[in-house]
Formats: sequence, C-alpha cells, structure tokens
Amino acid sequence: MGKQRCTAVVLAAGTGSRMHSEVPKQYMLLRGKPLIWYALHAIEESAVIDDCILVTGSGADDIVYVRDEIVARYGFRKVDTVIAGGRERYDSVYQALQVIDDGDMAVPNRDGYIFIHDGVRPFLTEEILRRCYETVEKYHACVAGMPVKDTIKIADSEGYAAQTPDRSLLWQIQTPQVFDTQLILSAYRELMRERENLARNGISITDDAMVVERYTGYKVKLVQGSYENIKITTPEDMAVAEAFVT
Repeated sequence: MGKQRCTAVVLAAGTGSRMHSEVPKQYMLLRGKPLIWYALHAIEESAVIDDCILVTGSGADDIVYVRDEIVARYGFRKVDTVIAGGRERYDSVYQALQVIDDGDMAVPNRDGYIFIHDGVRPFLTEEILRRCYETVEKYHACVAGMPVKDTIKIADSEGYAAQTPDRSLLWQIQTPQVFDTQLILSAYRELMRERENLARNGISITDDAMVVERYTGYKVKLVQGSYENIKITTPEDMAVAEAFVT
C-alpha cells in the first residue's frame, strides 16, 4: 500500500502574554524570520506532509496578516487553508478538524493521518515527522515526546512533596501528535458534546492525546521527538532557540 495522505494542523492562535510582548509569540522574529516560519518551512519541505491547515488568532486581521505576511510572502504552497482559532486550544483544533470533516480542502483527507503541531515549536524535523508517520501506521495514535531528565515530584495541596514517580516511566510530551483521520474526528466530536460537563467538573484538556485516550478505546503510542523540539513560551525559551538556530 502506498503512502497515506497526511495533513498538518499548525496551531498559531496564541498571544504574547507570557513573552511580555504585544506581538503574538508566533510572529516574533527568530534570526530574522517569524517564529511560525520554522514549523511551516519544515512542513513545506517534508516528504511526509501533503498539506496544511494553519489556525491563527480569532480576529479577521489575524487571518489577513498570516495569508499576506507569512503564507504569501514566504511561498508556503502546502498551506491549504488559514482559519481562525477558538478560545481554548481544543477549540482551535476542532475548528481545523471541521474543515477536514467537511472536505473543504483542495484534496480531502478522509482516511489518512492528521499531524497536530504547535506553531511555536520551531525545531520540527523531517526525522520526527518520519518517525511519527511510521508509528501512526502501526498504532493509529502517537505523540512525540522525550524521556524526562529530571526527578519529578508530585505535590500535595499544601505544596509539600507527596510522591516521586519512577523517572524511567515519565515522558515530556511534545508535538506533533498524530492520529488516523477518523479516529481524531470521532474523539473530538465526543469532546465537544461533553465540554460543558468537563468545565463543571474542573477537568482541563491539555493535549490531543488526552482527547483520544478519554473518548476512544485506543492507546496512544509514545515516539521519540527531540530535546531541541521545545515550545517557545517565555523570553528564556527564545534565548535558547537563538542558540539552536544554525
């Protein structure tokens, strides 16, 4: 069987609050290029990814800016659609999945794979994409990550160390998070039906793997990402990223 179609959903709907910046962090410059450029460039050059949905901020100006100053300016031909995101991360993912579910793309992706990636993780590589593709083929659901290097403590409600889990079993989760198209669509439909109950019970949905774990019978396979595959959240992260750019 030939290669399955692979669509990347790139999330770029964040703000600059933790960066202490008025410019959303995905548009801040890293060595002369917007931060979002790096992930999109990796996708553009990838033999794994066929097309891309770019999820930006909720304002009409955000979409225009991204289309003109990012996609058109840098010639990202794989970006099929630019859409507005939602209030929460999972809202933004759901908006992109609706585009896929409705078939509103140049080439619909009904039975392939969906790669969900944080646009502020600039050090996405072809090796990571390839490993994820090979893993999702076998297991239907996988996430990039790396074993933790530090000892982790679980705190109690008063801030005391309560437990020390076995470090050999702990992974720091990254993106991309990759799923069969129909599997992730089904999981997110259930999530959106249950979202009000989750809010009432104080349950936070922090990544896509959690959605699949909660609403389907599938286990999510961990696959090696990279220690350089960092998420840019604070000014300190930006300084580290400067060192990683070659």
